Amino acid sequence: MKAAVYDSYGPPGVVHVDNLPRPVPGDGEVLIRIRAASVNPLDCVTPGKPYSLRMMTGLRRPKATRLGVDAAGEVEDRGRDVTRFRPGDRVFGFCVRDPLAGGAAAWTRSQGAFAEYACIPEAALAAIPASVTFEQAAAAPVAAVTALQGLRDKGRVRPGQRVLINGAAGGVGTFAVQIAKASGAEVTGVCSTRNVSLVQSIGADRVIDYTQEDFTQAKARYDVFFDLIGNRSLAACRRLLTPGGTYIAAGGPGSRWFAGLLARPVEILALSRFVSQKLVVYLARPDYKDLIVIGELMAAGKVTPVIDRRYALSEVPHALRYLQEKHARGKVLIDPAD
Repeated sequence: MKAAVYDSYGPPGVVHVDNLPRPVPGDGEVLIRIRAASVNPLDCVTPGKPYSLRMMTGLRRPKATRLGVDAAGEVEDRGRDVTRFRPGDRVFGFCVRDPLAGGAAAWTRSQGAFAEYACIPEAALAAIPASVTFEQAAAAPVAAVTALQGLRDKGRVRPGQRVLINGAAGGVGTFAVQIAKASGAEVTGVCSTRNVSLVQSIGADRVIDYTQEDFTQAKARYDVFFDLIGNRSLAACRRLLTPGGTYIAAGGPGSRWFAGLLARPVEILALSRFVSQKLVVYLARPDYKDLIVIGELMAAGKVTPVIDRRYALSEVPHALRYLQEKHARGKVLIDPAD
C-alpha cells in the first residue's frame, strides 16, 4: 500500500510516499481502508520542535514514521475482541496507537491516516451517520472533539450565555462556533478580514475583525472566552469576562522551547487561585463517545465541517506547509486515492 512517511526530522519536504505492507489488525484493532483524512497541528511534527518533545517522539530520529490522526473509511478486517464493527461499516476516528493513554501520550504515536490503509483501535472509532460524507467525517475528529470538550466540559456552555471564540475561522474554531450555537449560546467570533463572511455564514451572531479592532478593548463581557490563539495577555483576556466567567486556553503561539509552551499554562495555574473567574488550560482526549456526539450533530445539520483545501497523498508536504503558515480556513483534507 502507499503511505506518507518520514524517516528524519526536517521541513515538510522530508515526507515522502513509500510502498509498505498492508497492516494487520491486532487484538482490539480495526483495519480501515482510508477514504479521506485531514491535517492537524498534531501532524506538523516533522521539524522535531520543540526539542523537548523528542523525549516522546525520538531524540535523533522519529520513532513513529507515519503521519495522520484524523481518518474516515470502510472497515476491511478486524482483530479479536472487536464487537462494534464489521467489514463494510463506514467509520471515522483517531488514528492513534493508544487512545486510552493519559495526557499527551495518547497523541504521540500516529498509526498513519495518510495512507491507503491503517489499523485503528476500536476504542478510537465511531460509525459515520448515513447522511455524512467521508470527507466531512474525516474533517471532524481532532478539531470537533477539541471544540466539544472545551465548550461542554470546561466552559459548561448553556443557552443564553455569551461566548467569545478567538480563532473562529480555524479548524477548531469553525467547529466551536457551530457547537456553541447548537448549545444555545450567543456567539462572537474573532478572525481576520478575509474570514469575516465565513464566520458569519456558520452562525456567529457577531464577528470582530482583529485587523480593524482590538477585541480586548471592547466593552462587551462574556461568560465563556474560548481562546484558540493565545495572542493576547491573560490580563487583557480576563477583562473580557464577567465576574464569574470562564477563560479556556486550547492553543497558543508555538515555540521551539519547552518553556514557551508552558508559559500560558503556568500563568493560569498561578493566577487561578486568586480570582473569581475560572481559568482553564486543557488537552483534548480521543474519546469515541464524543465522536458519536459530533456525528449526531452533523447528521442533524447543526454542524457542517468547513473544508478549505484538498491534497493528494503525494502532496502531503504541501498540505503540512500550508497548515504551518496558519492561513487555513477550517480543515485541510488528504485524499489517499491520490
